[in-house]
Amino acid sequence: MASHKVRLATSMGDIVVELYRDKAPKTVDNFVQYVKAGHYDGTIFHRVISNFMIQGGGMKPDMSEKPTRAPIPLESRNGLSNVKGSIAMARTMVPNSATSQFFINVNDNTFLDQPNARDGEGYAVFGKVIAGLDVVEKIKDVETKPKGPHQNVPAQPITIKKATLE
Repeated sequence: MASHKVRLATSMGDIVVELYRDKAPKTVDNFVQYVKAGHYDGTIFHRVISNFMIQGGGMKPDMSEKPTRAPIPLESRNGLSNVKGSIAMARTMVPNSATSQFFINVNDNTFLDQPNARDGEGYAVFGKVIAGLDVVEKIKDVETKPKGPHQNVPAQPITIKKATLE
């Protein structure tokens, strides 16, 4: 694959992530497919926890969920760690449930790594922020509030205007 970088043009600035296809091939291919399909364009960071992570990739500004493709296998045993600036796939309690949602760690969250994870599975890191960490820092500090059944929703929507392969 020619490109291993994705630019997330957000309403607060650009974030560029480098993807580790050698360590998480299924996860990276899945993420890139969503980027190419324009899935992330117009989605929001719908969950922001200032000392933990910012999560996006699946919700529209009205908090409705975008349709996704089938879930992918969990690639959490790849030696990558949920350290500050890393990007990982969000999932439910079911290990192999990741679809389009991802999160960017704003702290070293090594308790999410497979060897340390409570469920023994952990969360699959598949890249890291190489530009725009300052934007991530700005996003993590926004005011949040509950919105319907959701907690930690930014009071003002933070939109991913466009996601593109670099």
